[in-house]
Amino acid sequence: MSQQGYVAAPPYSQAQPGIGGYQGGFGPGPSQPLYGHYGGPPQAFNTPPAGMMKSPVSSAAAIPPPPVSNQYSPNVQQNGAHPQRYPAPPAVSAPYGQPPHSAYNSMASPVPPPTQQLTNQMSAMNLGSYAPGPMHSAAPPTSPMAQQPFQTPPPPAMGQMPPGPQSPPPTMPMGGQSMAGPPMAGMGRPFPGPPPTGPGGFQQPGPGLAGPPGFPQQPGQFGGPMAGAQPGMPGAFPTAPGALAGPPQKKLDPDSIPSITQVIEDDQAKQGGQVFSTNIRGQVPPLVTTNFTVQDQGNASPRFIRCTTYTLPCTADLAKQCQVPLASIIKPFASLPKNETPLYVVKHGETGPVRCNRCKAYMCPYMQFIDGGRRYQCSFCNCVNEVPVFYFQHLDHMGRRVDFYERPELSLGSYEFEATMDYCKNNKPPNPPAYIFMIDVSYTNIKSGLVKLICDELKTLLEKLPREEGMESSAIKVGFVTYNKILHFYNVKSALAQPQMMVVSDTAEMFVPLLDGFLVNYQDSRAVIYNLLDQIPDMFADTNESETVFAPVIQAGVEAFKAAECSGKLFIFHSSMPTAEAPGKLKNRDDKKLVNTDKEKMLFQPQKGVYEQLSKECVAQGCCVDLFLFPSQYVDLATMADVPSHTGGSVYKYSNFQMETDGEHFLRDLRKDVQKSIGFDAVMRVRTSTGFRATDFFGGIYMNNTTDIEMAAVDCDKAVTVEFKHDDTLSEETGAFMQCALLYTTISGQRRLRIHNVSLNCSSQLSELYKSCETDSLINFFAKSAYRAILNQPLKNVREILVNQTAHMLACYRKNCASPSAASQLILPDAMKVFPVYMNSLMKSAPLVGSTELSTDDRAHQRLSVMSMGVEDSQLLFYPRLIPLHNIDVSSEAPPSPVRCSEERLSDSGVFLLENGHSMFLWLGQATSPDLIQSIFNLPSLAHLQANMCALPELNNPLSSKVRSIISGILEKRPSSMKVSYREQQHTPKKAPFNHNRFFSSFFFLTEKTNRENVLVEECRLKQWHAPFNDLCFHLVERGSKCMPPKPLFLVAMLQNKLQIDLKMQIHYCINYSTPCRPSATVNIYKTENHLKPLTNKNKYKNQGFSGSQ
Repeated sequence: MSQQGYVAAPPYSQAQPGIGGYQGGFGPGPSQPLYGHYGGPPQAFNTPPAGMMKSPVSSAAAIPPPPVSNQYSPNVQQNGAHPQRYPAPPAVSAPYGQPPHSAYNSMASPVPPPTQQLTNQMSAMNLGSYAPGPMHSAAPPTSPMAQQPFQTPPPPAMGQMPPGPQSPPPTMPMGGQSMAGPPMAGMGRPFPGPPPTGPGGFQQPGPGLAGPPGFPQQPGQFGGPMAGAQPGMPGAFPTAPGALAGPPQKKLDPDSIPSITQVIEDDQAKQGGQVFSTNIRGQVPPLVTTNFTVQDQGNASPRFIRCTTYTLPCTADLAKQCQVPLASIIKPFASLPKNETPLYVVKHGETGPVRCNRCKAYMCPYMQFIDGGRRYQCSFCNCVNEVPVFYFQHLDHMGRRVDFYERPELSLGSYEFEATMDYCKNNKPPNPPAYIFMIDVSYTNIKSGLVKLICDELKTLLEKLPREEGMESSAIKVGFVTYNKILHFYNVKSALAQPQMMVVSDTAEMFVPLLDGFLVNYQDSRAVIYNLLDQIPDMFADTNESETVFAPVIQAGVEAFKAAECSGKLFIFHSSMPTAEAPGKLKNRDDKKLVNTDKEKMLFQPQKGVYEQLSKECVAQGCCVDLFLFPSQYVDLATMADVPSHTGGSVYKYSNFQMETDGEHFLRDLRKDVQKSIGFDAVMRVRTSTGFRATDFFGGIYMNNTTDIEMAAVDCDKAVTVEFKHDDTLSEETGAFMQCALLYTTISGQRRLRIHNVSLNCSSQLSELYKSCETDSLINFFAKSAYRAILNQPLKNVREILVNQTAHMLACYRKNCASPSAASQLILPDAMKVFPVYMNSLMKSAPLVGSTELSTDDRAHQRLSVMSMGVEDSQLLFYPRLIPLHNIDVSSEAPPSPVRCSEERLSDSGVFLLENGHSMFLWLGQATSPDLIQSIFNLPSLAHLQANMCALPELNNPLSSKVRSIISGILEKRPSSMKVSYREQQHTPKKAPFNHNRFFSSFFFLTEKTNRENVLVEECRLKQWHAPFNDLCFHLVERGSKCMPPKPLFLVAMLQNKLQIDLKMQIHYCINYSTPCRPSATVNIYKTENHLKPLTNKNKYKNQGFSGSQ
């Protein structure tokens, strides 16, 4: 059955003859615009309404949009962009494609393959491009031959130009290169093979600005001339001369792009506050951003397991055809809200849990009891097993056990079993775990006050160690180590009056110098521990030692756990690269010359040897490592974080740590890390029913074989992503089943099995698969697979694979699921209509952007953080929340709704909170009301705001209380703490007062520098950071100088129109425009792949439009 998914709006606000929207065989056009942002002045041709067109019987979305009128048929729903909080500009156009042709025209004209169309269209909307401009203009033809468009094929996708005069006859409509930029290998192709080339391969268009005959030059965004319409572009058609091209191209309307915030709000309105029952197989859950309550009725809560699709294709051929990844994101220790029931613990005594004799799957709701309850058939391997005598129960008239609702393992999707001695190491019950705090007491940490800060905090934090529910105190033991070039162990036995220090200087062969008194119960030894924490800062106050070791510190922790025969966690507070002579010594290998080369992957690869062996030993012993880094320069985080990333640990990084601004930020992280729920010495296995199996695993894990996922520890924030492949045909009737079994040690020293079960649908119809897709889970999978791939492949190849697979997924939907439409019209599955926005964001994330401006350690840190993220955290990271604070209702208890994460939403008089789970910024417009500033900051104006302010003052007014409540609520929800940075709107070049590598992609920095002639040079680098602050990646850079008032300088799209510069993925431009007092500027173009060698003559584009009047 054919279905129409999300139909993207036309690329520009102009109509085309013979296409929907005109009175040419389709009946009268609409009498009035369907949407508010179409209400501009009437034009010669009506604009076809932009948005979604789909069949009412085949909605693929979990949240159907509201129906509106349609000029074609009353039975067809058409959904446009959702209305926004702020009014949109009257001019409108959409980024994805052109309006649909009539069915007759579509059939009469040969069309390129769907995958090629989708790739071309994605290139046109700049998916994954370095350049943030959404508009794409073709180069003007240089000969009459170039002006002749192709007659037979339909117009190519937006952003393409016809082949040059020397090009061979094309076999596809894509005769020339996409004008989004020079083609990356395979960028325009979903499959391997040489890309189509124009004459001479890459061609740099000339500076000429003349359009084709009959098409006058049009004003650009800021008054300059704009390149004319080209064949294959809106406004110029294959059979029409240039004189018939429509109105001038206009600015892209961001409201015409599918809105992530609108999708989130719609889902919250539809399912927010409701109960989600898990009794239906293959049921798509609410979004991770929706507040809902889960009632477990046979399938695991989506808080524990989310899938990329809840309907699997029946055959491997179907899976290969659509290329939608089949994966689950499992968060086995996910935190549950207080209104949801915690997991039940099933106790079977010495016999242990009931399991299938063949596949060893645990008893679950999917087992079928037969023969009066004496036997059961395993739903995973179809093996028939005898029911143990102690477990026998009669069946009712429906064939269900009489005690069905009395046994959690028969009626619930998630539960726990008490494990027997057979599940313990050496058949002995485990000891309670231990926490060891290992503090770097080198010169840097002592002088910064960090050591004293840690010691003071531990006095109160140790009172809040995690404990089992119902227990008065924690069973976790604690130990203390300080180190620089040597290690100091402390005996804090309760019988001692003073702590004792023991020094180990031989770091080559690490051992623990004492057994009794090193790991102690905090409650018993509280007085001695207090004494020690008071003495440590004074003990090393006069140290001059700056060198440190690192690997021996981890080795010492492992040896301590071995001696105590327990598992546990190391909290390491470290500040610099380990350069002392010892195992694990590191050298600086940060080479910016490797960026944008095939060897860039080496920057992310950890150094092998010592740390690889340490990871293996830590996992075997159940030793988790949490690393708190306080670097002031490069520390080779890729290597230092290798052990934490394989042991289920976390890495926290505080660059250029300062007590006043970063102290509270660090302490919040430390408190959360110590108090979070956690399991130790864990082994996880994912079992599936016949027909498919788990093949690949991503996360903070260690794999000794192909099935067992080993984790030294797993906490409530860590997730494991599992990919599945077919090995046989799946049945639509029985569906597919998956069981995740996690064996772990609790914080009280008890061995348990945590079971999560999920049942999925199977279908031979691809439309059902696309209807059940979950975009947030898909982007989590793609991010992890891409971040792992960059360890072995060049970034260029990884980005190419992402674009090609995305194009293939969307092309498959168009070919097999959507109604026939014009070749130039991009149609998206309704459940995946915002997927291109997320994918664009992923392609702009720090690890995937080859830029020398980004810190190598920061890129490595984000890569490792994402590898163990759950769906909720990755969704927020790739699409930050932008919350307006200047118009909030202080009397309302509900938090303010976020707006679209776009620069256009920022207003001069507004105050906005921007956060992505790792960083938080308070953006202040220059025209913000003084009363607003007074109410929030207790300052008369923005001019009095201190750059190093790290917390809002507590003021006695409703607005201050509300803003602080919003910020504290966000910090409470996120797994890691965030430091609130304050950013005032800038109209003049100013160096950012904070670490701009951690800032979001929306803000381009204007820095000041002086050349040899002491001439002020304004330098603007088009940076791509780790979040798509603008849906369209459409950024306005502003310039101000001593001679001119601040004015808009250019848009990236304008660069294309003015200079005909190709902007695309692998090109990173630095535009240096000097001497701002002159009416023109000199533009230098650099290409990073050539290590910033000039791409063109710097005087070539001089005096070509960068005038003061713009």
